[in-house]
Parts: sequence; C-alpha cells; structure tokens
Amino acid sequence: MKQGMWFKRMSSLAVLAAMLAFGSAAQAEDTVVIGAAIAQSGGVAPYDEGPAGGMEIAIDEINAKGGLLGHPLKVVYADTKSDIAYGATAAQQVIDEGAKMVVVTCDYDYGSAAASVADGANLIAFSTCAGDPKFGPSGIGPNAFTMATGAPGQAVAMAEWAYNVKGWRKGYILKDTTIAFDATWADFFKRRWAELAGADALLGMDTFGGEDPQIASQITRIKALPSQPDFIVLASFPPGGVSAMRQVRAAGINTPLLGSESWDGDFWLEGVPNLNEMYFVTYGSIFGADPRPDVQAFMEKYKAKFGKPPVTSHAVTGYSVIEAWSKAVEKAGTFDTEKVRDALQTFKDEKLLAGPTTFTDKEHINMQRDLLLIEVKDGKSGNIIQVVKAAQMPQ
Repeated sequence: MKQGMWFKRMSSLAVLAAMLAFGSAAQAEDTVVIGAAIAQSGGVAPYDEGPAGGMEIAIDEINAKGGLLGHPLKVVYADTKSDIAYGATAAQQVIDEGAKMVVVTCDYDYGSAAASVADGANLIAFSTCAGDPKFGPSGIGPNAFTMATGAPGQAVAMAEWAYNVKGWRKGYILKDTTIAFDATWADFFKRRWAELAGADALLGMDTFGGEDPQIASQITRIKALPSQPDFIVLASFPPGGVSAMRQVRAAGINTPLLGSESWDGDFWLEGVPNLNEMYFVTYGSIFGADPRPDVQAFMEKYKAKFGKPPVTSHAVTGYSVIEAWSKAVEKAGTFDTEKVRDALQTFKDEKLLAGPTTFTDKEHINMQRDLLLIEVKDGKSGNIIQVVKAAQMPQ
C-alpha cells in the first residue's frame, strides 16, 4: 500500500516537473526577439554603439510596462565588423536566432546588405539612421525603413542657415566618394545653394576618397581661386574625412567648414588639434544642455544606464526605431510583417523622440525635422548654435 502511494506521489511530481519545464519553455518562446546586425567593431562602430544603447533603453521601458502585446522583448546582436559584405551574414545570424525584426547599421552602404537579407526573409529591416533616400522601397525593398532625417534634409537645413543666418554668399564643396550618403548630401546642398545664392555662388566642387586621402591637388585648386569661399562643405566622415580636414587646416585654409551628422561626437577630434569654425547638424547634444527637454531627458537616461553619454547622438534614432516599430505592432495588433508594415505606412507626423515621423508606401525616410546645429570651437565640440530644419526642399 505504501509502495503504491509512493509511486503515485512520484508520478505526480514527475507530471508537475514536466508542466514546469513546459511552462518555462513556453515563457521563453513568448519572448519576442529583435535582431541587431550592426557594427560592434571597426570604423563604423561609433555610429552604431549609441543607437544600440537607445534601443535597449526603449526595450527596458516597454518590458517594464508588461511587454509588447503581452510579450517581453529582447535584442540579440551580430557584429558586421564594419564590413559591407559581412552584413548579410550578420543578418542571417540574428534571423536564425528568431528575430521578428532586424535593425541594421546607420548607413545605406554599410547597412543595405543586412537589410536586403531581412527584406528577403519578409521581415521589417529598420536602419537606425541610414540617411540616403535609397534606404527604402526604391533601393532595398518594401520592408526597409530608416529612422534618419535624410541627407537631403540635413544638407538643405545647413545651406539655409549658411545663407540666411551667417550671410555667406560663396561656397566650395569637397565631396568624399566613399559612401552614397555624402554624395547625396553634397548634391542637395549644391541644389539648395543655387536656389538661394545663384548658380555662380558655388566656386567649385572637388572629390576625394579612401581611408587616408591625399588632397594636395584639391587644396591647390582652392587656394588658386580668384576669390576665396566664405565656407567649405566637407561632405565626409571619420577617419578619411579627418585626414582631409587636417590637410586643409595645415595648408593655412581657416575657412569655416560645414558638415553632416557624421561629425557628431568628439571621438575623432584628436586628429585635428585645436580645430575651430567647424559646424555640423545632428540629432541632439551628447554634451548636455540640449534645448529640447525630451532629448535632454533621454540623454540623462542613457548616462544613468551606461555610466556615460553615447558616443554620438544617433542614440536618439535607435530609441525611436523601437518606438516606431512597437507603435506599429500595437496598431496592427500583431507581429505579422505585412500588417506592421501597413501600420508604419499610416504614420503621419507620428510623435517620436527623433521628431515627427511620416511614412508612406513610397517613402520610408523623413527629411524636414528639427536638427541641432553644433560648432567645434577651440578643439572642443558641443557648442550649440541653434535648432534648424529644412524650410524648402529643392524642386
């Protein structure tokens, strides 16, 4: 009798253990995975580090409120190693780990391979801040979105500030041909500048490229101009652009320099000691005192979580990728890609940390949002000039 009771008790315990194991497995399966195929090493890593942190903050906030559609979120990473070709491998890695959505690098060239793999697997591919308009249906596929304020909008905002606020009338462009973003940035600056100041107000446009460009001939052409420009647009990014900038200053050309979000942060500044009169636009200030309370509050959250500010303010866009995707999932009531994509494409000035966001079935990038214009002065970045926004895109 006692032996029979013992067997019954052991059988009950076995059933309970099985139920607990099943429950644990079910709970693990309930977790929704977000895959991040981004650069965690190499030259592009500074632009992906902050967005990754921003994503994690947004995920923490969603999980603290019970998850998304009742499911906790987690992010898994695969390092692209700042290798354009390796992006596809990294994307497949996070998809194999169960990703429901794939986040890719903050650049069209460096992020498009990963995005193409995700789009081909019928998953949303969200770049944190790829600024070239080709990141979307036209260049990748219908599931590709970017949280960037696009290169055209950045360039136009800078051109309008140079003309209307600084009163400059003569410019010159040095265009880095390494990635599509800078080519687009330079083109739209040129187009808007011609509308503002006239076709002859641009004294020239020269090109360069490579990780350590030698621009002696370009400098010679600038110095030989009949009249010197009021400013030089340096459409480039570190590390190659740092070398070009250093050569310009070493040649005694102290003309103000204008640039894009690529010059955010101070990780590159030691390459151009005591730099002055360099201006760029970006998403916010990592140095404090951002004039927008919501961005300033986010930067404080970032420092509280990671013990330091982000490397660049692109962290804002990483946060907003999760904001946008989670809002679309909630609106769709499902994680189904087609329905989430359709929900994203209904966004009309959707309020996000990165700014009012609109997506359509043809455009998955935004242009006319607030940007912070920052000056590098006495070798230090972070001198906030003002908030700018493109007023009129070129026709």
